[in-house]
Amino acid sequence: MIIAAEQGGSGAFNLLLLLAVPLVFYFLLIRPQSKRRKEQMQMQSALAPGARVMTTSGMYADVVSVDDDGLVLEIAPGVQARFVKQSVMQVVTEADKPAEEIDLTEDDDDDLGEETAKTDLKKDGKGESADAEDGGAAAGEDEDGKDGKPAAQGAGAGKGLKKSSG
Repeated sequence: MIIAAEQGGSGAFNLLLLLAVPLVFYFLLIRPQSKRRKEQMQMQSALAPGARVMTTSGMYADVVSVDDDGLVLEIAPGVQARFVKQSVMQVVTEADKPAEEIDLTEDDDDDLGEETAKTDLKKDGKGESADAEDGGAAAGEDEDGKDGKPAAQGAGAGKGLKKSSG
């Protein structure tokens, strides 16, 4: 009798859980997905000639013409291809332009001046400096560019590797 009384209360809890799981799936998975699908369909139906778009394959193109089930995209100057509307992933705005379309013609190297002409060779900031024009040979170095110490070179430089004699 005691066991039967304990199980009676858990039946309502199990029924509540059984009803709650589909509600959680609906609000977390099904509803947001259908909302995104609806927005995508509205965007695809609102396409007009002259719009800049990105296809699902990542290709940027300009819309040339639109008809019922497809559209013609200009993927390069003078190159046009026919696509279905579902292949358009998004309409590109000025902020979403790809890197190759951004104007990179301005040079900021002229503003650097003499500050980059000398490089400090010691960590403490005192002493040797190398001119950029003379290939890095600092004052106090031999004509080979060495100051009596072996130069650290390669991927394992300074990590306890010994120079082999041979």
